[in-house]
Amino acid sequence: QVQLVESGGGLVQAGGSLRLSCAASGRTFSNYNMGWFRQEPGKERHFVAAITKNWGTTDYADSVKGRFTISRDNAKNTIDLQMNSLKPEDTAVYYCAAGGYDLRVPQNYNFWGQGTQVTVSS
Repeated sequence: QVQLVESGGGLVQAGGSLRLSCAASGRTFSNYNMGWFRQEPGKERHFVAAITKNWGTTDYADSVKGRFTISRDNAKNTIDLQMNSLKPEDTAVYYCAAGGYDLRVPQNYNFWGQGTQVTVSS
């Protein structure tokens, strides 16, 4: 098992920034690809960003490319999501996940955090 705890969500004005963090415990963190997903009420969970376990290769949804940056620290068992130039459409609950053979598919992730709310006001 891997336990994941997100933090850093909140309310921010459009154009502002937030940094989300995800702390992992349990099995060896460095063995897992890691991803961030987001979900609006009544909608499906969507891929945001991911980072691989081996080389730290990153992947981003087109909607956040150039604005969000994912990073990981295997020594601290954490991943972060730096979110800049936030837009109202970025408003959602953001989830951290571990696993992900196919980085963009939520069903391929084995472990999930409880989520953190991000609200961007216009």
